[in-house]
Amino acid sequence: MADLNIGLLFFFAMAGLSVYAVLFAGWSSNNKFALLGSLRASAQTVSYEVFMGLALMGIVVQVGSFNMRDIVEYQAQNLWFIIPQFFGFCTFFIAGVAVTHRHPFDQPEAEQELADGYHIEYAGMKWGMFFVGEYIGIILISALLVTLFFGGWHGPFGILPQLSFVWFALKTAFFIMLFILLRASIPRPRYDQVMDFSWKFCLPLTLINLLITAAVVLWNTPAVAVQ
Repeated sequence: MADLNIGLLFFFAMAGLSVYAVLFAGWSSNNKFALLGSLRASAQTVSYEVFMGLALMGIVVQVGSFNMRDIVEYQAQNLWFIIPQFFGFCTFFIAGVAVTHRHPFDQPEAEQELADGYHIEYAGMKWGMFFVGEYIGIILISALLVTLFFGGWHGPFGILPQLSFVWFALKTAFFIMLFILLRASIPRPRYDQVMDFSWKFCLPLTLINLLITAAVVLWNTPAVAVQ
């Protein structure tokens, strides 16, 4: 496994490529419902990835590194970031559900409006690959939530450090089940409500969280005398 010093930046760079795949899949289908679904998916993904990245900047400011190993080890010596970065966790989780197009943010695939969205013209393995990619995204987002906010492979209070893989797997499985549970518990809002929620609520909340975090870190940083 690679241990990149810019691990978080690399993740967001690769995650942004999914927009092109969905857009080309809908456009090349030569179907108006598929095209509309792909445009919805692209706009939704871009909108939510904006504050998805900003939600993690509070962690980067506190740790001083984009390296995920550094972030996990920082949590091993301090509080897990679910406590000091609770608002960042909430907005990152919401964005994670939205960019994977899971319910209630599955407007690009809304059966009642778009007849199954951008993959309406695909069948067999081509159709299956869309859902394989979707569930891989769920696993990756769940693993990131564990790494960034729940201590990674460390157990609570340093319990049983030799079971690091088990701790990580259990935490990740919890969030995967939470993704699935959302489908049966929350109704689907309108598409305009989804976009308004992104720009008018989540984005300001992440900016406020980042400003507060930066102010606290600056306050706790000892002043350096100028010679």
